[in-house]
Amino acid sequence: MTGLSTILIVVGLFLAGGIYSFVKQDMPRSLVVLLSIAAAMCLVAGVMRLEVWN
Repeated sequence: MTGLSTILIVVGLFLAGGIYSFVKQDMPRSLVVLLSIAAAMCLVAGVMRLEVWN
């Protein structure tokens, strides 16, 4: 597990926590969707960078 993949996964999980918080605060749906896309992209990029796939 490289440093960059770890950072991407941690940022993705942080953004996922933000999604939960924003939904609880009844923030606009478009903001939650944008945050969801960003979290998914970070998590996918981090998982794809893992050395397991090589």
